[in-house]
Amino acid sequence: MNKEDLDKLSKKIIGIAINVHKNLGPGFPEKIYQKALAIELNKFGLKTEREAKITINWDKKIIGYQFIDLFIENEFIVEIKIAHEISDLYKAQLFSYLKAANKKLGLILNFGRPVLEIKRIVNNL
Repeated sequence: MNKEDLDKLSKKIIGIAINVHKNLGPGFPEKIYQKALAIELNKFGLKTEREAKITINWDKKIIGYQFIDLFIENEFIVEIKIAHEISDLYKAQLFSYLKAANKKLGLILNFGRPVLEIKRIVNNL
């Protein structure tokens, strides 16, 4: 996927996430937002995998696995948080996931605030 396509996809995901947040509001566990967002993304024709497993490699050997909240169109990682704010730790976490999965763009969506907090994280875009 090129930069323009990723940007369009990002905007579409953000719009759908805002609608989910607007309807549910803050206060639910992450899994509730993950499920609602996956349902809505699928309604818009976006291939969405919940809790997708990515491989962590070191020196060409598998050293572990990590599960990401949403993997969209086999290109885009979304991490859902319920927090006071999106911390540097969350940003580093998503950046590491992007590197491990060899993907270029992801979003952190913080549903724990009165207004949805959004942070785009880029890996070699």
